[in-house]
Amino acid sequence: MTPGRTASAFAPPIMAAQSWLRGVVFPPDRPLINVSQAAPVGAPPLALREAMAALVRDDPDVHLYGPVLGLPELRTALAAKWSRDGGHVDPQEVAITSGCNQAYAAAMMSLCEEGSNVILPVPYYFNHRMWNDMSGIKTVPLPTGPDLLPDPTKAAALITSETRAIVLVSPNNPGGVEYPPDLVGAFFDLARDAGIALVIDETYRDFDARPGPPHDLFARPGWQETLIQLYSFSKAYRLTGHRVGAMTAGADRIAEAEKFLDSVAICANQLGQRAALWGMQNLDDWLAAERAEILARRAAIAEGFPALASQGWRLMGLGAYFAYVEHPFAIPSDDLARQLVRDASVLLLPGTMFMPDDIPGGADQLRIAFANIDAGGIATLFDRLAGLDYPRRGPRLAEPPPGQ
Repeated sequence: MTPGRTASAFAPPIMAAQSWLRGVVFPPDRPLINVSQAAPVGAPPLALREAMAALVRDDPDVHLYGPVLGLPELRTALAAKWSRDGGHVDPQEVAITSGCNQAYAAAMMSLCEEGSNVILPVPYYFNHRMWNDMSGIKTVPLPTGPDLLPDPTKAAALITSETRAIVLVSPNNPGGVEYPPDLVGAFFDLARDAGIALVIDETYRDFDARPGPPHDLFARPGWQETLIQLYSFSKAYRLTGHRVGAMTAGADRIAEAEKFLDSVAICANQLGQRAALWGMQNLDDWLAAERAEILARRAAIAEGFPALASQGWRLMGLGAYFAYVEHPFAIPSDDLARQLVRDASVLLLPGTMFMPDDIPGGADQLRIAFANIDAGGIATLFDRLAGLDYPRRGPRLAEPPPGQ
């Protein structure tokens, strides 16, 4: 049988990593530390589960189709949340989607045709690349510097007549870095002036370490002509299994996305939407505590990392759920990640999963997702990594001057 569109994409990285666990027996004194996936493994708070149970029992609408663009009350609540950042978002400029990945897919389907291209800073979120590949969209990688921040000037040089969007993720997955407001603003200006979209995925926005809004894009006149913002309720309220995300854009763009959403899932999960709304109305204090705990774990990473740095490790990015690191070993990161399962009872993801093969760096890098380990677990993780006795890389050669 002739292969279809999916043959152009690589296998799901999380599933590939999970397969490394098959047949491995972990010693009782060295249980598995799983830092591979950036999703909370705990259930929603009890109060939210009780509210959901009552909805299942008492509200017949949760079992039926709903509006394609989402529960009106939830669209209104999210529009108000973004408007509180100093701008104005209308409920008609919000679509509720079946998770943030579907929001990305809807955005790309509304923007791109066969042969269009989209600029992604690398390392990139692998599902963005996978969707592009399956949709006939060319991914144009934008290498980032040692601080993992993309450069608008370098992005400008990549824009062609086929470019439809620049995609940013902040706080970043996989790098963890939080893009400064002026950098985000510079990308907005670049996209606006080039007549393309700026797509900003803010799945981890609720765990940004900075006080106040992370940018002012919703306050900019005519933002609807340039900006497409993506969001997820999954991380905020532990609703990963209920698949509730959102896309905020101009009303015309939302109308185009509606065609895609109606053809794929018809509507986002009805129970999940109501749970997200209940969370927005009742869980501000709980979410603040969740954020504080994530920030405490981030601090534990920063405080404990010097022990690894003394052995040649480098902390490249830290924030939200992620630490992105450079390892010191003469082993490609995809092989190293497999070895760590057996030798250290650690499951994490190699940088090669976040980079195209023709851009160097991924073989030296690893992503640690720390959402599900506390400060004590982080200390144990670092002890195991510090105890590794693998061959080391030699000193790096300086890059030749341009033109040589």
